[in-house]
Amino acid sequence: MASASDSAIRDAAGLILVRDAPDGRRVLMGRRGAGAVFMPSKFVFPGGRVDPADAGGIPASVLPMADRAALERESSLPAETLAAAAIRELLEETGLTFGNPIAATKRLRFVFRAITPPGRPRRFDARFFAAPADALACDPDALGGDGELSDLAWFRIDAAGRLDMPFVTRLVLAEVAAHGATAPDGVPFLDNSGPATRVVRL
Repeated sequence: MASASDSAIRDAAGLILVRDAPDGRRVLMGRRGAGAVFMPSKFVFPGGRVDPADAGGIPASVLPMADRAALERESSLPAETLAAAAIRELLEETGLTFGNPIAATKRLRFVFRAITPPGRPRRFDARFFAAPADALACDPDALGGDGELSDLAWFRIDAAGRLDMPFVTRLVLAEVAAHGATAPDGVPFLDNSGPATRVVRL
């Protein structure tokens, strides 16, 4: 039987929504269930595993060229499949939808990538996207979803760090706090696929 450290690395995608507010920028986060196998009771951004149905969900031309290149570097999946997974997971977990998918996706930016270290019960190659909340087709406060995330709320970005969250989520939050929905010097990649952690920019 394979050990936890031998767990297959699954492709995943998440989406960080950034909202301007009078008291400062806010991000949407929710808490995973206490019984979850992966990161129980932790606050995270909406996201999850890439589904086969995500393939072809978004036209390739709508993603910025630099983001497409970064997404497909050291990856076997098309960039648009990863973007489609992030948008689908947002809908499923929060009930929030983008309006015109093409127009909204042009505002979707690739900002972080991380592979779960060995020794975890599940491992993911997660790509994180960010987008402004005004790209939504609905009221950003009309939160719902499938119940996978509880305590969904728009947390002030300078206070969200006090939440109980995974290390990688904290790194992504810091990146978004510093740069918003862009990665000016390349996208950070925390690569735990090999025997040693590798940190590069894509």
